[in-house]
Amino acid sequence: MNQEAGPIGVIDIGSNSARIVVYRLEGGVSTQILASSRGALRLVRELDATHRLSREAQERAWEALQDFRAIALGAGASRTIALGTSAVRDAENGKAFMAEIQKRFGFEVRVLSGEEEARLTFLGATADQPDEERGLARQPTVVIDIGGGSTEFVIGRGRVAGFHTSLPVGVVRLSERHIHSDPPAPQELDRLAQDVRASFKQGLPADERATVRRAIAVAGTATSAAAIDQRLEPYNPARVHGYVLALAAVDAMLARVAAMSEAERRSLAGLDPDRAPTIVAGLIILAEALRAFELDAVTVSEHDILYGGALRLAGLG
Repeated sequence: MNQEAGPIGVIDIGSNSARIVVYRLEGGVSTQILASSRGALRLVRELDATHRLSREAQERAWEALQDFRAIALGAGASRTIALGTSAVRDAENGKAFMAEIQKRFGFEVRVLSGEEEARLTFLGATADQPDEERGLARQPTVVIDIGGGSTEFVIGRGRVAGFHTSLPVGVVRLSERHIHSDPPAPQELDRLAQDVRASFKQGLPADERATVRRAIAVAGTATSAAAIDQRLEPYNPARVHGYVLALAAVDAMLARVAAMSEAERRSLAGLDPDRAPTIVAGLIILAEALRAFELDAVTVSEHDILYGGALRLAGLG
């Protein structure tokens, strides 16, 4: 990367939330995060029924992106790109939505294909593994990205992605489909878990699952679970990144949070209150994903599609 190119801002327009990180990349993959922020969008809400992004969801996006533009400019970003993923890709008005973002805010925009999303996510998650994990990095690895509308699985070695799939198993989508009580009723949790297992059985080939030796999980469910497990208050990215989360800990956490009301979850140490409505579904998805690959733990990464997008813009991946 040319040092004079300046910081790079990357925005992920996700199904459940929007995020921005402004990176300074130096010397390969070493990173300095200059600024970051997140806003709740819930783009996937009602998408199953209407196949369109609602006007209310788009207005939430305009509000968040107005703030993001100020953050990018304040951090001196020389380029800022907004990446549209699952909900934008699936919506009939997704391309028009991204074109409006470019018009209003001047960002570069791109609606990612499933393959592009997978490769950037895998690149971001695996590019900065600690030195002590370099040996593990050569083993077949699955990167798990649990979103609002879908969950992405990418299997590869080193920094090279291979098999990938996007399954319609997301925290907002499944919460709306199955959870109608507060706290959730046991039968609602059972139906949600059955739905997840059926999707994974159909969408994750047995021969691909059999090769995997370790897992890395990115995005809000996984980082929230790591923060909850450590009772982090306030949230500390340095303690979340690289944290090894046991399946047994996920199961225990699920039992705990599923017994709480949404109001009680909003006060839970380590959990962003905006994630209180969907964390139960997220933990079920994470636990079932680990079971699908017969793994008893997962490494949590703060670096995901945003970092992969920055590396790609900088010509480093």
